[in-house]
Amino acid sequence: MAPLPNLPTDPDDAPEAYVGLDATAAADRARERGWATVRALPPGAIITMEYQVGRLNFEVEGDTVRRCWKG
Repeated sequence: MAPLPNLPTDPDDAPEAYVGLDATAAADRARERGWATVRALPPGAIITMEYQVGRLNFEVEGDTVRRCWKG
């Protein structure tokens, strides 16, 4: 059996801490904390469901983060 590759891990960060923040400030904070990709989406956006290590997703309404999740 082949050895498992060393997969990267997500930053040790709590996504719920971004809810209620200004979207621009939240994205800056996420990048400072080690997230490789930060994606801002409008409410109800249709997205693919693949999990991408190092990506943080924001659902943004107006200029405020309403929901946040990894992947």
